[in-house]
Amino acid sequence: MVEAWYRDAAWLKLLRPLEWLYRGAVARRRRAYASGRKSVQCLPVPVIVVGNITLGGTGKSPLVAWLGRYLGAQGWRPGIVSRGYGGKAPHYPFHVGMEASVDQSGDEPLMLVQQTGLPVVVDPDRPRGARALIEAGCDIVIADDGLQHLALGRDIELVVVDGKRGFGNGRCLPAGPLRESFSRLNHVDAIVVNGESRKTLHCANGTKSYQMQLRPAQWRHLVDGVCYPVGRQPFYSPVHALAGIGHPSRFFATLEALGVEVREHPLADHHRFSAEDLRFDDELPVVMTAKDAVKCRPFAHADCWVLDVEACPQPAFIDWLQTRLETLQSATREVSNG
Repeated sequence: MVEAWYRDAAWLKLLRPLEWLYRGAVARRRRAYASGRKSVQCLPVPVIVVGNITLGGTGKSPLVAWLGRYLGAQGWRPGIVSRGYGGKAPHYPFHVGMEASVDQSGDEPLMLVQQTGLPVVVDPDRPRGARALIEAGCDIVIADDGLQHLALGRDIELVVVDGKRGFGNGRCLPAGPLRESFSRLNHVDAIVVNGESRKTLHCANGTKSYQMQLRPAQWRHLVDGVCYPVGRQPFYSPVHALAGIGHPSRFFATLEALGVEVREHPLADHHRFSAEDLRFDDELPVVMTAKDAVKCRPFAHADCWVLDVEACPQPAFIDWLQTRLETLQSATREVSNG
């Protein structure tokens, strides 16, 4: 289906009546929150929402990790709240520990806590999860994939866009990849484009658009966690490259750019790995993403490797963000001084 959306297959026209029903439901829900018929829960600390308007991977989680580290370096005490897709916790809100079971936390929350060391809470009720972070001492909340979860009030909305794939055929589900119509971009605070964009984004209200690159950070041996610089490839190629993410070809292209000969194994986003997925009829190494690694670590073998990547936003975005944060800090102090 994803490939059909991005090449705008002719048969998708049959789904347009369902698309209009979906668009109507989304619009009604948004109006319900805007009018007060559904309540928006505002928190006593700033909330930054990072999301996208398309299904599939855009580079959102690396930006969340970068934000967490950046905020910590600026003196904030950030925490991350997530839905925990793919996990089923014993209770909610669920605080994700470094050694949490991925079956309880979901893959992205576990990856984020291991990458950042920050408090991470999963909860389908985002406001409740965010309040748990505040109770744990956080003074700013990052909502991972929270754009469509309107019950949680927010101070900054960031939308991440895949520069190469863009918005597919520009249609909403199920006729296209959009969760919301393109006009939603007119109401966010900033757009972060991952990679070089084929088209220039123009929004009616002048929403700022910034560039971000995902850069390889290190090779990591999955079994013992030993890391090696990107320029020192610690295995021989070709390799079996596994990617259970929203855009597997981006991972394969990154490996090839590093000089790795790849045998591609694209899998569905949030794929539930088993030991069999790591076994092949040869002795070639297996290389995967950090998101997949948290699911494969319990049964990984000695030839399993991870390519860790990091988000690198352009300086103009960092300057814009810092200005917004200073404004939020001033507003918070004014409220506190009453």
